[in-house]
Amino acid sequence: MNKKWLVSLLLVLFVLVLAACNDDDETADDTNDDTASQEEETSEDSETANTEQPEMPEADLEGIPEVVAEVNGEEIQRETFETTYQGQLQQVALQSQMSGEAAEIDQDQLKTQVAEGMVGQELLIQEANNRDYEASEEAIDEVLNNLVEQNGLETQEDFLVAIEEQGTDREEVMSQIELQVKVDQLIASESEGSEPTDEEIQAYYDQVVEQQEQTDGEAGEIPSFEDAKPQIAEQLKSQKQAEVTQTLIDRLREDAEVTINL
Repeated sequence: MNKKWLVSLLLVLFVLVLAACNDDDETADDTNDDTASQEEETSEDSETANTEQPEMPEADLEGIPEVVAEVNGEEIQRETFETTYQGQLQQVALQSQMSGEAAEIDQDQLKTQVAEGMVGQELLIQEANNRDYEASEEAIDEVLNNLVEQNGLETQEDFLVAIEEQGTDREEVMSQIELQVKVDQLIASESEGSEPTDEEIQAYYDQVVEQQEQTDGEAGEIPSFEDAKPQIAEQLKSQKQAEVTQTLIDRLREDAEVTINL
């Protein structure tokens, strides 16, 4: 664990990534009934794949300016950008490896995407502050508990101590969490009325069933609609929130003074 969680904490669009991870977990559970011989073969294939995986690409940080961007007078510093960029580069590289493509990453393009994402993040923070949202102790506790769980720790104190050992002050941690809560409130407010309907959930389920049938059920047994409904509803909700968030960022940017120095 390192300080990069501080800057990734506020990347609210990552909910789609989390939803995709949940889908992967379901697929993994469905394969547990394979025979012993199939498991042995899969293990051998996995070992071969692991030995063939390329190393993580080295981040090209040459020429990054001290101030990467300015958003309504607020500066995005080089140090913060580099930490975020390195985390994103690793994520893109891992996704490429998992897909089996391992294509060369256009780092210039990725830098631009990361800078744009950080500009959007700053716009959301500014808007949340402008609307005078308040972070309750209960909401802060919930975020802290999620971070404790995600990092495989036991208590909030364990998490805060671990962060301090990485050179980050507790006050900075709590400040970032408070911002997270306010941005969450902003997104929730903008997303009111966008809950997925039963018709949308059913349509999504039918699409998955159709795709599964076209692959002769290779991905495993399809759960019933009632069993799959809660997960599908959560995934569709996350997608809608992401769309609402991007629409809000686009609207805020129309009236903002933004300069990207890459």
